[in-house]
Amino acid sequence: MPLFDEPSRQPLPSPEFGDVSRAAARGLLAMVPFGNVVSELWALLGPPVAQRRDDWLNDLERRLRDLEGRVEGFCFDDLGKNRQFVSATLQATQAALRTHQAEKLEALQNALLNVALATAPQHDDQQLIFLHLIDRFTPTHLQVLRYFQSRDQATLGRFREQEDLSNQAVRDLHDSGLLDDTRPYIARNRDMPDALVCYNWEVTTLGKHFLEFIRAPHAGKL
Repeated sequence: MPLFDEPSRQPLPSPEFGDVSRAAARGLLAMVPFGNVVSELWALLGPPVAQRRDDWLNDLERRLRDLEGRVEGFCFDDLGKNRQFVSATLQATQAALRTHQAEKLEALQNALLNVALATAPQHDDQQLIFLHLIDRFTPTHLQVLRYFQSRDQATLGRFREQEDLSNQAVRDLHDSGLLDDTRPYIARNRDMPDALVCYNWEVTTLGKHFLEFIRAPHAGKL
């Protein structure tokens, strides 16, 4: 019997995610000028991006399963039926792939835990707006907002040393509706003699809700 007439009894090898994604990228980029250069870059970036994705999802699953063991009535397998959680997870995962910064990843995971537990704001739009802000903000933004809530003087010196950075964070937080400028109107939009964190900005109601959204669920509330 000819060799190729007999069906093979050995299963075909399954391509791994990195092989498939790189092959697809090369196929698409071959139609683009300088595609070979770009595809080689993708060959370098593909594996760490896949690893970043896997680490994010594995850590998120670990924390969700931990909730299942501590929160009465919470079931991990029910999350697939929770449309808010599914939408939030898709948006947060895209944001997670765009950062290596641990503080942002922690904020994104805390947000998803709160959505899963229904301790987050229940309005779909507000959840998605908050996830967008986490994606857009830097750790400095999150630290400055927390400072104005706690007034922890230990961090004030660092913000004053990094005045340009902290000033921009204050302005962004104000523009996003998370901080309220309590300075006299005559003092606003002027160059100030000190860093903006030294003035009496107040966290708005929206800002307080945002901080709750990115805070790990409290054990006493579970």
